[in-house]
Amino acid sequence: MIMMTKRHKFHNKAFAGLSRLLLYSSAPLLLSSCNDFLDILPLNEVVLENYWTEKADVNSVLNSCYETLEHSDALTRMGIWGELRSDNLMAGDNVPTEVSEILKENLQPSNPYCKWDKIYECINRCNTVCHYAPKVQAIDPNYREEEMRANVAEAIALRSLSYFYLIRTFRDVPYSTRPSIDDTQSYVLPATPFDAVLDSLITSLEQVKDDAVRRYYTDDSPNAWQNSSKITRWAIYALLADLYLWKGDWNNSIRYCDLVIDQKRKQYEELLQREGSQPNMDLIDSIPMILEAPLGTTNCGNSYTEIFGTGNSFESIFELYFSKNQEQKNTWVDSYYGNRDSRGRLSANSLMLMDVVKNTNSLFKRSDGRFYAATKTSGSSLTIAKYVRTSVSFTTKNVTSESDLHLTDDMRQNADKDAHWIIYRLSDMLLIKAEALIERAQDGDFDAAFDLINVVNKRANNLTATLKKEDYISSKKQMEDLLMEERQREFIYEGKRWYDLVRRSRRDGNTISLVAAVQNKFEENSNAIRIRLSDPNIIYFPYAKSELKVNPLLTQNPAFTNGEDSQYSR
Repeated sequence: MIMMTKRHKFHNKAFAGLSRLLLYSSAPLLLSSCNDFLDILPLNEVVLENYWTEKADVNSVLNSCYETLEHSDALTRMGIWGELRSDNLMAGDNVPTEVSEILKENLQPSNPYCKWDKIYECINRCNTVCHYAPKVQAIDPNYREEEMRANVAEAIALRSLSYFYLIRTFRDVPYSTRPSIDDTQSYVLPATPFDAVLDSLITSLEQVKDDAVRRYYTDDSPNAWQNSSKITRWAIYALLADLYLWKGDWNNSIRYCDLVIDQKRKQYEELLQREGSQPNMDLIDSIPMILEAPLGTTNCGNSYTEIFGTGNSFESIFELYFSKNQEQKNTWVDSYYGNRDSRGRLSANSLMLMDVVKNTNSLFKRSDGRFYAATKTSGSSLTIAKYVRTSVSFTTKNVTSESDLHLTDDMRQNADKDAHWIIYRLSDMLLIKAEALIERAQDGDFDAAFDLINVVNKRANNLTATLKKEDYISSKKQMEDLLMEERQREFIYEGKRWYDLVRRSRRDGNTISLVAAVQNKFEENSNAIRIRLSDPNIIYFPYAKSELKVNPLLTQNPAFTNGEDSQYSR
């Protein structure tokens, strides 16, 4: 029991419901992040007002917000929620029952991946930082207002990202920006509609965006990796571009994409001035990109190695950081995609990816390096290699069979589990802007959108143009289809595909395109799957059964109640 009196006592217990989680999650954050403090006071008697006294306290809890998103419970949900139901993935070996049921579109409220506890834990930690940081700044003379405002901007960005995952997955969710510090507050909350949450996220980010740090270290510093593993102003701009895309505010989405793209141009110019020519990078139609094959070479795979193998690349905007030496591990990639010693529990959709080498595949051209870097032949099937490989090298010239690739690679070891997880990178900005241009559909927008898509495509095909503008720009539908195909190629296995299909369904007002994509991976019962997914409610996850038990204000998604409950807010 937490006694919210002047002397706060925290006890480390586990709770199932959101209302309980919001009330209690500030206790484990103190217990897990403040070792020095706990060395002084008993574990069961942490005095809250004695903790929030200096900026180190704020930074400690802020760091724990990142750690919560990096936790296996949170990261696995980011992958499962954003990718599992899409046409990219199929079952591999030894798939857990709860994952197999989602893959078969047999999703039930009792499935553990309907639980959202860890994401709300991050939200409450962020809320706690926002509440206490100004109070600490008022009493700590070493904590400047500028630092405090930057910390609050970080927390609000991480909170907004967390809520963004929730609404894309569940649609309407309980929404609160207050921390659990007072037992007079009610944390049994009804679901706030998707659009209201989305608008609130945008408003809060707009208020703090200019307070965020531009960069933590100079780009030539050994610590420069933190510029893309912590929230910066550019990460907030990227998130705003995405939020505005989901809102349908095309002009603002384009505006924020341009701010990030212009910053990358500036960063590239600074790189050239500091270090001279860069054989691994070049401008592709004025956009600085990591090349598939370094200048003067024919071996491809360079862009994969830098972006996914090494991580924190030039193109990265925000990614969750993992290393061999830290306690948190990327068990999502290691368990579900695989490692050097074993295949993961998931498999690439080989039905969708047949005959790329023969140049008869409808999604990937034979020259597209993204396919070879992201997949690996394993017997008669394809396994997922994205994030698993630490490096890869191959040739796509004169390829007519797999042996012609001359592919070599290095794989992550089982013990490492150190693959970073990318949230936003430069390609996101190019393709978000392209999508906004297509939907805005003003004079010249289709041409501009095609050019951005073509930058991404040409890089992947080693500067070979495989797309013809005249094949697409005559209709909005053709441009939308091209955009979705390019996003699928570029972001395959990155936890984005299902959300892309959901966003298009929301915009279209039906699930026709989603069904057309997803039913292709079902060799059996495809007609039943088509009928099931025709319900626009079912593209979201149901609320966990455990949440409904503790929160009487939640009403289940009607797609998972056989129509018995008509009060669900849409």
